[in-house]
Amino acid sequence: MTGTDRRLAEQLFHDKQAAERADTFRGDAGSLRFNTDDYLDHETWVRPAFGSLGDLRGRRALDYGCGHGMAAVTLARAGAHVTAFDLSPGYVAEARARADANGVVVECVTADGEELPFETASFDAVWGNAILHHLDLARAGAELRRVLKPGGVAVFCEPWGGNPLLGFARRALPYPGKDRTPDEHPLTRRDLDPLRRIFPAMNVRGFQLLGMVRRVWKNRPALRLLDAVDVRLLRTVPPLENWCRYVVIVLRAG
Repeated sequence: MTGTDRRLAEQLFHDKQAAERADTFRGDAGSLRFNTDDYLDHETWVRPAFGSLGDLRGRRALDYGCGHGMAAVTLARAGAHVTAFDLSPGYVAEARARADANGVVVECVTADGEELPFETASFDAVWGNAILHHLDLARAGAELRRVLKPGGVAVFCEPWGGNPLLGFARRALPYPGKDRTPDEHPLTRRDLDPLRRIFPAMNVRGFQLLGMVRRVWKNRPALRLLDAVDVRLLRTVPPLENWCRYVVIVLRAG
């Protein structure tokens, strides 16, 4: 599949998702409103990852592959001047509607992460959630570095593919939200090599080792205990991060 074919397949897939989601909030702006804490705490990695962006007040921030637009709204609430883009026009429309419903200003555009339409050194901060694993990271990384200001930071939360047992579960077991495009796959350390060459100081931190059982088990007290054990284990034995469900990738422009 060529790069053009891959991007078209991605756009059509996510436009279909966006159209299905639009049916749930059409005519009901209230369903687009949300609490910032609910977004930051919907997965264990989101709040610490967001904190890696630093103080956003007065800074230009890019929601990279904005999807439903909750991150864009959260960035704006933190005081940033926000631009949000997605390959899917349907998701761009949802992000724009969500920003309006939550009373914040977000510039929303349709764009391709491998060919960004923004000027060089446009952004102080970039946020992305489950987006890099859809992209050619050599092309996307070069564009990302181009649009970041010197000293800027980019933070991405991505599914991780280092755990073979988790890989089997992802392939074989049914679970909510399993639908995915044919070309996407959880990232591995080798996949990150193009980014590492562009951003030599790249930092990768794993989340949900034992805590990944929350995908099939909703016992909150037990999950809080497992999350605490994860923090201790991953601090003590860093190689265990390769077995985590998700990683947070922090890139800094020198």
